[in-house]
Amino acid sequence: MDDAKIVQLYWDRNEQAIPATADKYESYCTSIAKNILGNHEDTEECVNDTYLNAWNSMPPHRPSILSTFLGKIVRNLSFNRYKHNTADKRGGGELPVVLEELSDLVSGKDEVEQAFDQKELTKAIDTFLDSLSPEKRSIFISRYWYTDSISEIAVRHGMNDGAVSMTLNRLRLKLHNYLLERGFEL
Repeated sequence: MDDAKIVQLYWDRNEQAIPATADKYESYCTSIAKNILGNHEDTEECVNDTYLNAWNSMPPHRPSILSTFLGKIVRNLSFNRYKHNTADKRGGGELPVVLEELSDLVSGKDEVEQAFDQKELTKAIDTFLDSLSPEKRSIFISRYWYTDSISEIAVRHGMNDGAVSMTLNRLRLKLHNYLLERGFEL
């Protein structure tokens, strides 16, 4: 079923929206949650909560790209679950490594300043990503949005782990310099 029909099911409050969403996007959502959480039970719960959140969000929202809409929901739910788990000294998954890799690009600021800068930073990162080749953009997004492992990215792109790591190191440095040139304090 195409995305427009699935979204219409939500708008019509037709309960078939959830099974249709699961049929098309379960493995996508599961992959995102698993990479962040590293735990089957928490992953399954976040994926199910994603469907519930989609149900509660449509209407009034009518996403133009359903996969992105669901991906954002499952990612946010997974990060929240991760925070909960690590507060209790539990956790796992790829997230700690990904966050460590990006730690040099994140500065500690007060909440008001951070909220203001977040919009500008988002625009700058979007522009940076648009300047990359499709392959490099895919590698970057796979690692830092989907939290895929280096090995998964290497297999997907027909590269070895070392080449992916080197590409990511170079992209982080390039992003770092790009942000510095635009006045962001890192």
